Amino acid sequence: MNLGGLPLQLLNGLADASALFLVASGLSLIFGVTRIINFAHGSFYMLGVYLAGTLIHALGATGIGYWLALPLAAILVGGIGGLVEIIVLRRIYRAPELFQLLATFAVVLIIGDLALLAWGPEDLFAPRAPGLSGSIEIFGRRFPEYDLFLIVVGPLVLGLLWLLLHRTRWGVLLRAAAENRTMLGALGVNQAWLFTTAFALGACLAGLGGALAAPRIPATLSLDLEIIASAFVVVVVGGLGSLGGAFLAALLICEVKALCIFIGQVDLWGWSFSMSKLTLVAEFIIMAIILVFRPWGLLGKPLPEQHDAAPLSTSQSSDTPHTPGRARRLRLSSAALLIGLLALPWVLAHWPYLTILATEILIAGLFAASLYLLIGPAGLHTFGHAAWFGLGAYGAALLFLELNLPMEAALLASPLVAAAGGLFFGWFCVRLSGVYLAMLTLATAQILWSLTYQWDGFTGGSNGLIGLWPSAWLSSPTAYYYLSLTLSGLGIVFLFRLSGSPLGYALRATRDSTLRAAALGMDTRRIQLAGFVAAALVAGLAGSVYAFFKGSIAPDDALSIGRSVDGLVMVILGGLSSLAGPLSGAAAYTWLHDSISRLGDYWHAMLGGIILLLIFFMPQGLSSLWARPGART
Repeated sequence: MNLGGLPLQLLNGLADASALFLVASGLSLIFGVTRIINFAHGSFYMLGVYLAGTLIHALGATGIGYWLALPLAAILVGGIGGLVEIIVLRRIYRAPELFQLLATFAVVLIIGDLALLAWGPEDLFAPRAPGLSGSIEIFGRRFPEYDLFLIVVGPLVLGLLWLLLHRTRWGVLLRAAAENRTMLGALGVNQAWLFTTAFALGACLAGLGGALAAPRIPATLSLDLEIIASAFVVVVVGGLGSLGGAFLAALLICEVKALCIFIGQVDLWGWSFSMSKLTLVAEFIIMAIILVFRPWGLLGKPLPEQHDAAPLSTSQSSDTPHTPGRARRLRLSSAALLIGLLALPWVLAHWPYLTILATEILIAGLFAASLYLLIGPAGLHTFGHAAWFGLGAYGAALLFLELNLPMEAALLASPLVAAAGGLFFGWFCVRLSGVYLAMLTLATAQILWSLTYQWDGFTGGSNGLIGLWPSAWLSSPTAYYYLSLTLSGLGIVFLFRLSGSPLGYALRATRDSTLRAAALGMDTRRIQLAGFVAAALVAGLAGSVYAFFKGSIAPDDALSIGRSVDGLVMVILGGLSSLAGPLSGAAAYTWLHDSISRLGDYWHAMLGGIILLLIFFMPQGLSSLWARPGART
C-alpha cells in the first residue's frame, strides 16, 4: 500500500471534522441547556448554506463582501432559531421528549417548504472564497487552502465557546441550567430568556457551519436530513452537552472515514471488500460500539434528573383496569369497527384507489401499534423502529425471490427474521435508556440501511428488489385489503393480549421504576428484551405485508430515518392512552399525508402546521377526543 497520500487524507479528515463540529456544537449546546432533541438543527444548517450563497451574490463575491456574508448568514439563522424557540419550543419545555422531537420535526417540514418557496428546487452554488481559492503543496501533493482554513476554524470556535461558557456570567448560567433548572429558577433567573439566547446561539453555530460549507457544497433541499443524523451521532458519541466531547467525536469519526477512503479495496482470503463503502455507516458503527461500552459517550456523564419535565409514561400512558363495563364497551366498539372495515371495500367499490389507501392505513396502523408497545407499556424510546419493518420486508422479498418460497410462506416466515434481528440488537439496546437508547436504535437502523444499500448482489443495492407480486388469488386490491385486514387484526390482537398479560404488566413495572422492579426480583433486562422482540415481530409482519403490497422494496423505502420518524408521528399524534391511539394516529397521518400532498408543492409545510396545532391544542393526541372525562392519565 502506498502511504504517500495518507497525510493529505488525514488532513481531509481534519477539515471535515471541523466543519461537522461547528454544526454538532450548536446541537450539543441546545441539548445541554434545554434538553430538547432538536431535529430542526439540520434545517438551520441548510438555511446557512442558502443564505450564505444569496448574501455572497448580493454583497459581492470578492473581498470584504464575501467574508461579511458568511457571519451575517450565521447571525440571520440565529435570529430564525430564536423565533422558533419563542413561537414553538417555549410552549413544550415540560412536554415529554418525544413530543419535542415531533414538534421540531414539524419545524423541519415548514422550513423545508419555505426554502423551496424562497430559492426554488434548483441547487444554489456559491463561488470560491477569495484569497483561499487555490491550493498549496503538502508532502508533494496539492491541498486546498480553504480546507486548511476550516481546520483552524474548528479549534478556534471551540476555544471561544469555552471562554464564553467559563468566563462570562451568561455562560455560568447556561452551565447551571444544564445541571439543575429547578434550582436556577428558584434563584430568580429568567429561564425563558436564557433558553432563547442559548437556542439562538446553537442555531447560529449551525448556520455558521452551513455558511462555511457553502464554498464546498451546493445548497440543496436535502441538506437538512443529510447533516442531522451525523450531528446527532457526534453529540452522542462525545457525550450529550459536552463541547469537548463533540470535538473529539468529530475528529474520531471523520478520521476513521478518511482512513476507510485511503485503504480503498481490501482483499482477504479471496474475499474482496471496498472499505470506502464503510463511510456511509462508519459513524453509526462507532456510535454503537461507544454506547455499548461507554453509555454516556467519550466525555459525557449521566444526565441529571429534570423534575420539571413530564415523563412520557405518566403524561400519556394509561393503565386503567379492564372493568366489566369498560370491557363491554371495548367489545362493542371493536365489533362495530370490524364490521365497518369488512364492509369498506363494498362501500368504496366505485373508488378503487380508496381501497388501496385503506390497505396502506392498515399496514401503517400495525407498524404504529408495534412501536406503541415499546414507547407506551415498555417505556423504551426508539428512533430506529424502521429496522424491524425493513427486516420483515427484505426477509419476505429474499425468501420469495432467492429461496422460491410461496408468497404465503414468505409472508408468514419473514416476521421471524425481524424477531431474530430484534433479539440480537435488542440485547445491546436494552442496556441503555433515554436518549442513548434512542440513538443506539437509530444506529441499528442505519447500519441495516447501509448493508442493504451496498450489498448489490443480494439486496439489489439502492435499486432494491422488484417482482414481489402476490399470489393470483390476492391480485385484486380488494383481496389484498382483506389479507391485510386479517394479518393486521391478528397482530393488533396479539399486542392487546400481550399488553394485558403478566409480561405487559412487568414491562409497565420496569418502565415506572426499574430499581423497584429489580428489587422485587424481576429480571428487568430480560423483560425489556422480550418486549423488544415482540415489537420487532409485529413490525416485521407489517413490513412483509407492505413488501407484497408495493411489489418492490428499497432501502430508502423500508429502512430510512423517515420511516422511523413516520412511526413516531403516528404514535404521538394518536396518543398513548391506549392501543387505539396509535391506530387512530396512523389512520389520520396516512390520510393527511395522502390528501395534503395533492394540494400543491408546499404540502409539507401544511402538514407540519397541522402537527404543531395538534401538539399545542391536543397534547394527549387524537385519542383524547373519545376519552372519558376524569379518566386516569
